[in-house]
Amino acid sequence: MLAEVGITITTRPFGGTIYVPMSAVRSGRCLKDREPDPSNFEQGMTCRVPLGAFNMNSVTSFTRLKSVSGPNRHSTGGRGKRKSILVAGGAGFLGSRLCGRYLEYGCRVICLDNLSTGRIGNLSQFMEDPNFSFVLHDVVDPIKIDSQIDYIFNMACPASPPKYQSDPIQTMKTNLYGAFNLLDLAGRAKARILQASTSEIYGDPEVSPQPEGYQGNVNTVGPRSCYDEGKRAAETIFHEHRECLGIDLRIARIFNAYGPGMDPEDGRVVSNFINQALAGKPITIYGDGSQTRSFCYLEDMVDGLIALMHGPATSFEPMNIGNPNEFTVAELAALVLEKIPSGSEIVHVDLPTDDPKQRRPDICRAQKHLGWFPRVNLDQGLDQTIDYFRAEAEGRHQSVPLMVR
Repeated sequence: MLAEVGITITTRPFGGTIYVPMSAVRSGRCLKDREPDPSNFEQGMTCRVPLGAFNMNSVTSFTRLKSVSGPNRHSTGGRGKRKSILVAGGAGFLGSRLCGRYLEYGCRVICLDNLSTGRIGNLSQFMEDPNFSFVLHDVVDPIKIDSQIDYIFNMACPASPPKYQSDPIQTMKTNLYGAFNLLDLAGRAKARILQASTSEIYGDPEVSPQPEGYQGNVNTVGPRSCYDEGKRAAETIFHEHRECLGIDLRIARIFNAYGPGMDPEDGRVVSNFINQALAGKPITIYGDGSQTRSFCYLEDMVDGLIALMHGPATSFEPMNIGNPNEFTVAELAALVLEKIPSGSEIVHVDLPTDDPKQRRPDICRAQKHLGWFPRVNLDQGLDQTIDYFRAEAEGRHQSVPLMVR
């Protein structure tokens, strides 16, 4: 029996792995009256908006991308058949939000996670939903699930440097074995699969912004290599499965996602700065703070991943998903302190080995093929994220990522 945050999950064998049905309170935000027609699932999931419709620096209110009709690109089964989604790494920050979105759409969702870094509390709002189930399993091991699966998201791998560096061999295994095992499952199920890759495949880039065609400036034997090179190799594994076996796939290169639902112990710059400011501790900046990052809010990122999964194949090319607005780390620290006037001082420490100097995505490909671009600016996103972390610090755990409507 597994127990965490007051939630008990009873396990039983299921197809050679551990199947854990969930039962508790359904989120009040599940939209039963807005389920898409399952026979036209791709139409309901393809997000398109006119390019240039939003100014990312001046948006003051926003709603999620509106669904519009599009070609039915991956319909399996007739009218009334509910689609099934597998989210590997579904107890993590982004994975749990994907689970929530697809439950809102009326799909069956299987969350697969070994809970090494994922949090079962992220799933508590789904636990009474009969369309949700949890599989306690490590993607490093072969995956045997007999039920029909239509779409697979591979979100399985720690993205936080302190966490992926704590066990670099396991990080490599997760990236490599996980890719093979999930692609094998996709082949057996005839499912479409999306690989959550990363901006880290560009290494310490010598061009900015980074387009998908940029091959990167990387170090194969540095402290970040287990993650960077693992993700690069996983892209190659996906590519060859498409070329050799015809697997229907997508590759998303994710740039610095943040927002409510992040682990307070995540160790990345947004969570570090907010938690340090809330605790009145010094804000720790690596180096002089001139290195840049581009921060993409949770809901924008999930919009992009869903649009890519259900959008056109675009020759199965990798696609950057991120916010092209660029900030120095020092600017981020100043903005956090402006929002949390705690009296924290800024302390500079040595820059870690191979820490990238620039991060800024070129998202022209996503704009052209998906009609997607982020709409939440950093000022807005930080307000939501600070509220979440403040509640965490006060012991009012918010397992449901906050929505900005």
